[in-house]
Amino acid sequence: MIKNLPVRSLVHKGLTIEGYSRAAVQSYWRIPELKLGFDLGGSPWAFMGTQTMFVTHAHLDHLSAIPVYVARRRMMKMDPPTIYLPEETVDNVRRMLLAWQRLDRGRMNCELIGVKPGDEIQLSREHVVTAFATKHTVPSVGYIVWDRRKKLRPDLQGLSGDQIRDRRLAGEEVTHEVRFPLLCYVGDSAPAGLDNDPALYEAQVLITEMTFFRPEHRKEKIHKFGHTHIDDLIERADRFKNELIILAHFSTRYQDKQVQAAVDQRLPAALRERVKLWM
Repeated sequence: MIKNLPVRSLVHKGLTIEGYSRAAVQSYWRIPELKLGFDLGGSPWAFMGTQTMFVTHAHLDHLSAIPVYVARRRMMKMDPPTIYLPEETVDNVRRMLLAWQRLDRGRMNCELIGVKPGDEIQLSREHVVTAFATKHTVPSVGYIVWDRRKKLRPDLQGLSGDQIRDRRLAGEEVTHEVRFPLLCYVGDSAPAGLDNDPALYEAQVLITEMTFFRPEHRKEKIHKFGHTHIDDLIERADRFKNELIILAHFSTRYQDKQVQAAVDQRLPAALRERVKLWM
């Protein structure tokens, strides 16, 4: 029997969110229906089949399992994975994998693609991923997965099917692209990173950190080290339009019941009812 890493799971409107996150321990997520995952602080055996990964930053608890993930796919004769990560980290990650290749004596075949805020990655006809700037102690980005559909142009509404067909056959583009932010994954960030892309607050599902919650933990110090306090979420409570908000990456100083109590007591009810604590 394979001893596996901890994995939590829930389903929201056809999206399965799986993974685990604890500050300074490990963070790893995947959404099977979208055929992608986020961060590689651990590599559960079942996650091996997900070929496309988006890494937010290069801290060990978010990236240390990359050689395991890459090597397992090679061992199981799967195609090399595609791993997106901040462009500043690509060269050093490549060097690290080459070092592991010499140690392991097995090729570390993967495609490392650097991203920067504003970049757009085409996943499929239905989905595209954009990167936005987060605020951490090392280069970091967050990711938004967009659902996109072709819709009839508004100015053509009311025309008959034959009229629309004739325009299309004449070479006119009769549709336009409509996008909806389906899921946002922040990774580690000071609260300033939350405000860098308005779509974060509109995404159907938001996965973000709440590393600290105690009043005695000074927020200026927490922000300096690139993390979020519960007070930062409370200050932005009216901005969160998300249907589901997953809070994770809690400090190891806390017990689960302490985090739950703080959220129950302090988050406004309209926000709290949409929050899932990932513990």
